[in-house]
Amino acid sequence: MFRPIRIDAVLIQAVIAGALSFAHLHDLAEAAGQTGWKAWAYPVSVDLLLVAVWRRLRAESSKLAWFWFLVALVASLGANIATAGLLDLDHVPAWLRILVAGWPALAFLGGTLLAHTPTDPAPAPDPEPAPRPVPVVERPEQPEQAPEMPTPEPAPALPQAPASAVPSKTSAPAVPPALVDHARKVATEHRTRTGTDIDTATLRARLGVPEDLAGAIVAQLA
Repeated sequence: MFRPIRIDAVLIQAVIAGALSFAHLHDLAEAAGQTGWKAWAYPVSVDLLLVAVWRRLRAESSKLAWFWFLVALVASLGANIATAGLLDLDHVPAWLRILVAGWPALAFLGGTLLAHTPTDPAPAPDPEPAPRPVPVVERPEQPEQAPEMPTPEPAPALPQAPASAVPSKTSAPAVPPALVDHARKVATEHRTRTGTDIDTATLRARLGVPEDLAGAIVAQLA
């Protein structure tokens, strides 16, 4: 099955521009002294350099490729301008003859560099990190529960003795007889001086004894 031919305006424009540029390069080379088949080889050399540059730019955008693109563009555009009536093709200057004569070597150098200079390899994508293994937590085995022992019944409470049978922990302290005699003298002196019986606080202060001992002495003096 054949695809229908579609007329592309851009393609037609490219064919026209290429044909005119090809003719201008031929005319300039012929005017510079390159006659015969040599005049037709010059435009082919310029176009081949442009193709080599285009292939290199597709691989990478390097300074080398852009430099030779400018060189080929100046050669093609310069021929178009030179043959537009600004240059007398019957009397071509010597410097232009030198440029035209040296162009084949220059084009060969550019094409060789573009074809054989290694391109920078594209950086390899970073490998995706391997998924981290999920740590497996080993749970300790639950020990078997021992059978529940029966709870012993509490022992019966012993009958408590009546409160009257329990001896009292707080009993009156024993008072030495000498201390009682001395306290009696202090009490007599207090009664003579004040006319009243000595109280527990005063006796405790005079003798320097604890309160319970002072109370026991006052009880014996009564």
